[in-house]
Amino acid sequence: MVRCPRETGSPSPLRLTARPKEYAVQAATTAKPAQRKATRPRADALRNRERIVTAAREMLVEHGPDVPLDEVARRAGVGNATLYRNFPDRAALVREVLCSVMDRTTLAAERALAETGDAFEALSSFLHTAADERVSALCPMVASAFDRNHPDLEAARERCERLVRKVMDRAVAAGQLRPDVGVGDLLVAAAQLSRPPAGTGCPSHDRYVHRHLQLFLDGLRAPARTALPGTAITMEDLRRECATADPAPERP
Repeated sequence: MVRCPRETGSPSPLRLTARPKEYAVQAATTAKPAQRKATRPRADALRNRERIVTAAREMLVEHGPDVPLDEVARRAGVGNATLYRNFPDRAALVREVLCSVMDRTTLAAERALAETGDAFEALSSFLHTAADERVSALCPMVASAFDRNHPDLEAARERCERLVRKVMDRAVAAGQLRPDVGVGDLLVAAAQLSRPPAGTGCPSHDRYVHRHLQLFLDGLRAPARTALPGTAITMEDLRRECATADPAPERP
């Protein structure tokens, strides 16, 4: 009996298993352009976030920690939804502002040290940048009820303190900085000297800030002409004082 041959059009098992692999390769290849296109909104989102942080820093300095968040969004040129998508509450926004300010002042000192190799020049750059960043207005917020022990805030603070301590140690070793001052002395003086007199708006105060800081820096130079009363203030001293202070009321 003669059997009919198998129809040539019928696919073999080998072909059935091979075709899905080909389709998978094609799907993966065609998916790559879509992934590249997705990076553009990401860049826009980062720019919006930076604008919000910049506007928030300006308005926190001008109006304090209770500034309306919708006013921050308006100055940043974004909608309220964009602000809250990046920062779900006031504490998150204030924390980001504080971290960005500390990071920029730290970076200024690092750059000065890398470019000049002069530790005292790096110290000067740190203090003048801190004044430009308005740390005198922002520092009290670190000690407020905005979760000062948050990991992001602690990490930024530790980077800043570590860099300042490193620069001060180098300046002392080089005979540039008097040895009887601590990191706490430096940071407290910087905040106080760049703060307007109590009870006054004093819009012209900015004219004098860098002059006062330079006078302070000259007083830090070695050799010291007079002995300082008391002992050097450390960051541990400042933290203990902040821990015993009354907490500020919660804010929305």
